[in-house]
Order: sequence, then structure tokens, then C-alpha cells
Amino acid sequence: MGRIGYVFLYLCLGVIAIFQIFPIVWLFLFSLKDNSEIFSGSPFALPTEFRWENYQKVWEGGIGVYFFNSVWITGLAIILTVLLASMATFAITRMNWKFNKFVLGLFMVGLMIPIHSALIPLFNMFLNVNLIDNPLSIVITYTAYNLPITMMILLGFYYTLPREIEEAAIIDGCSINRLFFRIILPMTAPVMSTTVIINMIYNWNEFVFVNTFISSDEYKTLTVGIQNFIGQYMTDWGAIGATLIISIVPILLAFIFFSNKVVEGISSSAVKG
Repeated sequence: MGRIGYVFLYLCLGVIAIFQIFPIVWLFLFSLKDNSEIFSGSPFALPTEFRWENYQKVWEGGIGVYFFNSVWITGLAIILTVLLASMATFAITRMNWKFNKFVLGLFMVGLMIPIHSALIPLFNMFLNVNLIDNPLSIVITYTAYNLPITMMILLGFYYTLPREIEEAAIIDGCSINRLFFRIILPMTAPVMSTTVIINMIYNWNEFVFVNTFISSDEYKTLTVGIQNFIGQYMTDWGAIGATLIISIVPILLAFIFFSNKVVEGISSSAVKG
């Protein structure tokens, strides 16, 4: 490709980047306006007065609690999902036992089940075990539904790991548990970064399960807590914009700092042999 081709390519990428970044910039400016300015002025106009109090208002209105709930529920679900998926993938790909292919097929069936088709059965199950309005129900649901896609990403990488490393460790007297936690797990760090980002995006943005299983404000996450700023007669749209900005900051930071790891993990898990 010549110089003109590279110039055209980067020009196209620049235009695409502008179209992708513009909604975030627009939302940020939206969050600094009041209702009268939002509905009377141009949607593309700058705020006549930067209303930073919108952020203070939403934080004092309970967003801090919702943000903390989103952080710990998302974090706990990610840890459980990645750890359990890594264990299951290790057992299926690195250990010889009779039904390993069958068990793998059962996990992969989970990819074909629409996520919210089990909403009512899950509600009844959690109701019977007194887990409705309990954040543990959300953590269990996120972990179970993210296991298949997490395992599918891990599979390709686990198949490429050299068996000579395992054989040498076992000859030296290493147990299976120590082999997994001290040798195999650190070797899968690149692809684990990919699964962490994917799980984080889903768990952080999920709405339906939290809205169905959680009713108390003390356990709600950001995606559901934003409804508190929507009233019957009056809606504070500036506050909603501020809440949305707060909710997307962790995802943006994760992509900025871990985007290289995501690409590395995807490329490494896509190559076998």
C-alpha cells in the first residue's frame, strides 16, 4: 500500500473515530445542562452555564451507593466466572476422563439459550430459596450465564499450551492443584484479560436481572438506580446525563488501559498448534 493509500486509510479511521467519540462528548455536554436548556436550545449547542452541580446532585441522591454496588457485584461475578471457567477448561482440555467432551457440549449449549428466557424460572427458584432482593442472586446469575462464552474464549488458548511444562512439573512432584494455580493460571493471563473485559461489560450494563430480582435501593446497581431520577411529573434530564457519564467511565478506563491485552488475548486464543 502506497503513501496515498495510508493517508486515505487513516482519514477513514479518523472519521469513524469522530463518529464514535461524538456521542460521548454530546452526553457529557448534555449532563451539564438543565431541562430548559435541553429542550429549548439546540441539542448540539454548548451549555450557557456548566452545571457541575448535576454531578453533586446525583451523587448525594444515591448514585454513590449504586456505583459501589455495581463495582462489587461486577467484580465478584467476574472473579467467580473466570476462576470457575478456567478450572473447567483446564479439566476438559488438559485431563483425560471419560465424559470431558460431553461436559464441554453441555457448557456450550448455554450459548444457544437466550439469556432472559429463563427469567421467570430463575425468579421462582430464587424466591423458593429466599434470594429475591439479595445481591447474591445477581452474582449467581451473572456467573452462570457468562461461563459458556468465557470457556469458549479460554479453550483455544488452553489447547496451545505445551504439555511438556505439565509433565516436567508433575515429575518434580507438583500436585494438580499447584500445577493449575502456580503454573497454568499465570500462563493464561493474556486471554484472561480478554474474558475479564467481556464479563465486565456485560455485568456492568445488565439491567433486566437486577430490575427483576432487586427491589431495595440499598442493593440496586447504576443501570437500575438511574430510574430514581425519572419522576411522574418531572424528569431531571441533566442529572440522568450525569449518571450515565459516571456509569460509562469505568468501562472507558478499562478499554484504555487493557485494550492491548484484549487484542493479545483474542489473537492468542484464535491460533491453535
